[in-house]
Amino acid sequence: MSEASPRGTYLVISAALRKGIADGEITGALPSEADLMRSHGVARNTIRRALKLLEAEGTLESAPGIGWRVAREGDRRSLAERMADLIAEEALAIGDTYPSEAKLCARFNVSRTAVRRVLANMEGTGLLATVHGKGRTVRVLPPTAGRS
Repeated sequence: MSEASPRGTYLVISAALRKGIADGEITGALPSEADLMRSHGVARNTIRRALKLLEAEGTLESAPGIGWRVAREGDRRSLAERMADLIAEEALAIGDTYPSEAKLCARFNVSRTAVRRVLANMEGTGLLATVHGKGRTVRVLPPTAGRS
């Protein structure tokens, strides 16, 4: 990258990583954040933003003791899709309490930041609602939830 990185540099890096994964050049564990910083000539925060974006898409996952790795094939659906599917998997009905952030982080093995982004989107689209003292509740069923 150039000395003064423009806004959106993390998008360029995430696109390059995504292409490397799609082309089969990147498999398994990714290089360390420090190695990615050197190879792209950017700060750690830029690398982390790119990695978090790919995590939210379901392309990468953070693995304790390993670092970042390409998501297993069964986990390739985006986090948003997996969290929306949770409504059907748990047989939740309108008004039922949606799992907590901590439970979602543990279930999907992702960061709280990634979970919060998806939850905010689910609330913004009207799928979930926040009820004081109750947490998040299902407001409407997604198109695939509740159908046999």
